Parts: sequence; structure tokens; C-alpha cells
Amino acid sequence: MLKKLFWMLVAIGVTIGIFSGEAVAKKSDTWIIIHAGTLMADARKPPRSRQSIVIKNRKIFDIRNGYISAADVAGAEKVKIIELKNRFVMAGMIDSHTHVTEQMTAHAREKAVTTTESEYALIGSVYARRILNAGFTTIRNVGGPREAVFAIRNSIRKDQILGPRIVASGYIISPLGGHGDTNGFRPDVFGTPNSGICNGADDCRRAVRDQIKYGADMIKYVATGGVLSKIATGTGQQFTDAEQAAIVQTAHMMGRKVAAHAHGKAGIEAALRAGVDSIEHGSYLDEGTVKLFRKTGAYLVPTLLAGKTVVDIATNKPGFFLPEVAAKAKRVGPIMAHALNIAYKGGVKIAFGTDSGVSVHGINGQELVLMVKAGMSRKDVLIAATVSAADLLGLSDSIGTLAKGKSADIIAARANPLTDISTLLKPDFVMVRGVVAVK
Repeated sequence: MLKKLFWMLVAIGVTIGIFSGEAVAKKSDTWIIIHAGTLMADARKPPRSRQSIVIKNRKIFDIRNGYISAADVAGAEKVKIIELKNRFVMAGMIDSHTHVTEQMTAHAREKAVTTTESEYALIGSVYARRILNAGFTTIRNVGGPREAVFAIRNSIRKDQILGPRIVASGYIISPLGGHGDTNGFRPDVFGTPNSGICNGADDCRRAVRDQIKYGADMIKYVATGGVLSKIATGTGQQFTDAEQAAIVQTAHMMGRKVAAHAHGKAGIEAALRAGVDSIEHGSYLDEGTVKLFRKTGAYLVPTLLAGKTVVDIATNKPGFFLPEVAAKAKRVGPIMAHALNIAYKGGVKIAFGTDSGVSVHGINGQELVLMVKAGMSRKDVLIAATVSAADLLGLSDSIGTLAKGKSADIIAARANPLTDISTLLKPDFVMVRGVVAVK
């Protein structure tokens, strides 16, 4: 009898649990309807007027013609209406090249030996919020203090802090003494190099695996020298072809995409032959390089804002850079827009990226204006900042366009960016993963 009573109680408890669980689930549903005066759900397609975006539990539930009410959505209760009837509404933008824990200053060398990982994480969370407020709901962070960057990324994923979705690379993979290494200090200042520094193909495989072991979403390596390197190695190829092939092959085997920092033509082409997914900067590409881009299907991430930033500093702030850095800035920065123009006319796939951290965080939208000035149509710039960047990051299923089932990453501006791209320099509404960040 007691046994029968026990199982009856268990059954009742399970039943109550099921029904209470359903009640909690129903109660926890959050509904938002955005009335969009003009909606560009997909940058490849014409915008539509008088649209309603229905959001359920932070994802897009539906997009409907006209301005609907809660009564028009079956099962929706306690619906919040957001009126953007006089706004241009579109998908949140994506910056494919950032360094969110850093921002270039004249005291960078001092900061490198005095700033802790904890400090990098705290300041990086502030910078991340500035980027979000600028309308960029997703970023790809291509190098920086690994623990700090992963901490910011994970805290955002857990909704502990508000910021853009982050796809992070961990440490940059660099040859010893190369662009991604820390140079010019006494040997005892930094001690053992970070785990991204490698020599030879097998060691480069180890460096890639180490980043993935500790949580890297993708891999970034330096195929060539860089403008801001404080060593006289120029901007030519630094890793050998065999080393680059080892890096890319290892990353792809472990399910990670690869970005290659590359300025010089030989280094760009070596990276493309190795099978990288994107070339960052691409300053010295030419028509021959374009053919290789098209053959491999790699993206170019042009980072024109970084080029403009270093030229402005080298020209107007004597002493900010070391002489060898200033010389490279004046030489490389001005040609980056021309490289983008060649690539664009040649049919290269282009994804938006700023190198934010070289430039000031929060002004990321200036890249849009620079891309238009370099010869891209406004429509293609918007595609690069949404659809193409989502594809490069491997996130097209959730971001890049506004459609049923996708994340509610939505921004709005007062004017139509298809006619005035500068309206996106300061969006006046930003929603990330269904949470309003700017209104």
C-alpha cells in the first residue's frame, strides 16, 4: 500500500512539474514588435516600407507587412511595441577585424609591460560596449591578450555584460621576431614568448592547436610584416610557404577558419595558396593577386580606417611613432584604398573590417564612408558589413540578415544609408540578441 502511495505521489509530482514547467515557459516568453518605417532585411534586396518585426525570446519570430499589434500574433502576451516608423531599420553590422582590448596610444610600449590581463579584460569590456553602441552587434577579434579576450567573449555569451557577439582568435600566430612578436625589449622583460610564436611547420601546428585548446573560435596569423612592427623588417613575407600551409591545414582540420594579416604581394599570394579564408589589409595586391583571390574564394578585409589613422598620426603627430614605424605608415596607408578598388572591380569577395584598436573604438562606421570613397557602391558596402561578414565568420544561420529564426540583432538610422552612408556613423537604435542597447 505504501509502495503504491509512493508511486502515486511521484506521478502527481511529475505531473505538477510538467504543468508548472509549461506555465513558467509560457510566462517567461518575451515578445517585442518593432514597427519599421523602412526595413532592409537583406542588404542584397530592396528595402520595404511599413514592416513589423516580431521577436520572441530574443529571436525573430516573423516579419509581416504593415504595422501589426499584439492581437495579430497568436499566443503573444504582454507585447512591447517599439516604434521606428520614421527610421531605416536593418541587420546589425559586423566588424570582422578588431582588437577590442587595446587602443593605440603614444605609450603603447609602456602599457605592454605594465597592463595586467585583468585590466585588459576590464577596459576591453568598455571598448566592446562602444563598438556595440556604434551599431556593430558582432565582431571578430583577431589577436590580443588571450585570457582577457576570451573572458569578455564568454561574459557576453552568458549575458553577464552587454556587448557585441565576439568571435575570437586567441594569440596571433607569428614567427619569432615577426610582426606578432613583442620586439625591442630586454630578454628578461617578457621572458618566454606567448604560445602563438612559432618556427617551422611542426611548431606552427603546435601554436595553432594551443589556441584552439584554450578556446579560439578562429585562427589569425601574420603572413607578412606589419606597419606597426617596431623592427626594420618591412611588410614582406615572414612565414615560409610550408609554415603557412601547416597553419591553415591544422586550423581547418580542427574546424577553424583562418585570417592572414598580409600587406606585401608575395605574402598575400602565399597565404591564398595556403588556403586562408580571409586576407586582412591586402595593401599591395594587384590584378594577378585578384585572380588568385577569385580562384580560392577568400575574402578581403580591407581595414581602410586603420590606414587612414596611421597616416594621420604619422603626418600630424611627430614623435608618436618610432621613425621606422612612421615611415611605413606614410608608405602603406595611402595605397590601401587603391588596393580595395582593384579587388572590388576584380570581383573579390569583400567583408567589412576596421582594425579597431588601431583606430578609436566606437568610430567603426567611418570605414563605411571610406569604402564608398574607394569606389564601392553603398549597397555593396552594406552587403560587406552584413551578409558577407556573416558568411566569413560562419554565422550566416544566425546573423547578417533579418529572417525568421535568426538572432534579433537590429539597428536603425534616421536616413537611408543607400543614399547617405554617413547616417550609420551614429545609429540611434541598437538591439543585440533581442536586448536594446541604444534607443
